[in-house]
Amino acid sequence: MNISYYFDNLRRRWDVRQFNKAAAGVMDTPPLVLGKDGPVLLSMVHHRDVLPYLLALKSFAQHLLPSRVVVVADKTIDASDETMFRQQVPEIELRRAHEFERAGVPVGGTWERLMAIAHYVSEAYVIQLDADTMTLADIDHVVECFKRNVSFTIGTYDLQAKVSVTEVSRWAQSHCKTYASPHIQLVCEAALLTAAAAGDPAKFYIRGCSGFAGFGRGSFSPDDLVALSKRMQQQVGDAWAKWGTEQFASNFVVANIPGSEVLPHPVYTTPNKIDHTTAFVHFIGPHRYLKGIYLKEANRFLGRIHRARA
Repeated sequence: MNISYYFDNLRRRWDVRQFNKAAAGVMDTPPLVLGKDGPVLLSMVHHRDVLPYLLALKSFAQHLLPSRVVVVADKTIDASDETMFRQQVPEIELRRAHEFERAGVPVGGTWERLMAIAHYVSEAYVIQLDADTMTLADIDHVVECFKRNVSFTIGTYDLQAKVSVTEVSRWAQSHCKTYASPHIQLVCEAALLTAAAAGDPAKFYIRGCSGFAGFGRGSFSPDDLVALSKRMQQQVGDAWAKWGTEQFASNFVVANIPGSEVLPHPVYTTPNKIDHTTAFVHFIGPHRYLKGIYLKEANRFLGRIHRARA
């Protein structure tokens, strides 16, 4: 272990501690009262992410009030977590991840979340919201997508467009050759045309993120996921069970829903790409505690709530 790694690890622990201390303030905010005409807001939550999730949920609900809130509970969620959920969202629907396991589809890796979306989307518009997100300002694009029953996903900063599966497959195949062990998402993208799209060059792909996506009512079904999963498993074998395949599947599903859209950067972005137009941030992985932005935005949001109640 070099000295740089030691200090980076120490700094991250400090950042996590400071953020969690601030996030606990969400428990002092009023319970969320659901609306009547909003979307279903669905998330898969781990024990360590309960407080960040409540921040994500409540900051989002200030701009688009959901009619239902569904938590697909990871196996780490315990009784105390469930109590916190119900205190903050009295009408919350708690479902266990195993309820959405399906033969022919990987277990784990948030696949149960995507299968749950496929279940709920038969009756309502569903928005998947990761726990490590915050809504900072009006999310007009998302509201319009919901009103028009248009599906969406958050894209990457360098590409906010649908691309043909033929083009993505060629690009991914060339990149796979440059790595001894290419990332599973790249492996899957290399098989887009032959497996995911079943040879149909008219299909599309979005190199987006499953952490924030909207699915129009009636846009896809559990059977669609099973069929996609079986085609991909036949192509890539046991690698299909790896973490990251659910995001690939979500990207493919959204891309091929008629009329679906990719949210524009940097209005919807990651903390390393924030500017004055940013309304929604996904505090993903290595950028989570960048420059203290997550902590600052959590404190800003909680401060607004407390001032409104004063």
